[in-house]
Amino acid sequence: MHIRTRRGWEIPESLATPEDMFVNRRTLIKGLAAGSILAASPPFAAALSTGAAAAEGDPTADLYPAPRNLRYTLDREITPEEITGKYNNFYEFGSHKQIHQAAQRLETRPWAVVIDGLVEKQMTVDIDDLIRRMSLEERLYRHRCVEAWSMAIPWTGFPMKDFVDFARPLSGARYVVMETFMDPKVAPGQRQFWYPWPYVEVLTIEEATNELAFLVTGAYGKPTAKQFGAPLRLAVPWKYGFKSIKSIVRVSFSDQRPKSFWEQLAGNEYGFWANVNPAVPHPRWSQATERFLTTGDRIPTQIYNGYGEFVADLYTGMDGERLFM
Repeated sequence: MHIRTRRGWEIPESLATPEDMFVNRRTLIKGLAAGSILAASPPFAAALSTGAAAAEGDPTADLYPAPRNLRYTLDREITPEEITGKYNNFYEFGSHKQIHQAAQRLETRPWAVVIDGLVEKQMTVDIDDLIRRMSLEERLYRHRCVEAWSMAIPWTGFPMKDFVDFARPLSGARYVVMETFMDPKVAPGQRQFWYPWPYVEVLTIEEATNELAFLVTGAYGKPTAKQFGAPLRLAVPWKYGFKSIKSIVRVSFSDQRPKSFWEQLAGNEYGFWANVNPAVPHPRWSQATERFLTTGDRIPTQIYNGYGEFVADLYTGMDGERLFM
């Protein structure tokens, strides 16, 4: 007799979205674009307005919504876009959460990503060419901020492993170094000289090629809104949110481990690995629980944010590292 143990992040099949309903999402969104449903339901229109500009003029808008990968499910409801679209950390535009309006200054076209360092051939790739080279899918991921709040988001994008394969790093490459844009004229936060701009984050090659590491190009069934880190950001759901760098313009492969943005700023509080662990507090607050933005409830934090079966083996034999800071 085969007994199957349900993984911690899985939901019962009875709660999964039926396939016919999922397939019809494309028809629904086309209907919304035509205006018939919006005209009949003004409150619904207002709820969608936060991210409506994301698809406007985006050359890849025809690729959304992408098929959902049912391997990645949630143990909680998706956080509504009217909440996530107006509660964001994006220090380039300010150190508060209400940066969504300021972030609209960011011009996401034209946009190019430089790939350099230890690669077979350095290159610069146009974001739309890159997106169309990849097979997009939607994944439901939990997002856990180091500030002890959390949300659940339907990201669209492609596995970071596919990007690494496309970049063709040399055998000596051990780290993937990502850098965001630098434009103080557009991003007022970058005029604050005490921050080590531009924002830089780093993963090991093993982390970057883990199946959970995801490069995000969209959310909520359309191209990514600017406040989410358009047009290309990272999602690594087993780590605290500051590791998920936004608005990427450069990806370098290196044999050396540089310090990331928050390590340079406050290395005693924000470490390189930043894996979620309820038993390791931040120096100024507990990580044992998190505030889920949808309900405001405090819920228990899970080690690796509940994704341990995917990633725990990445860190075996690393007892000397501060894996959870």
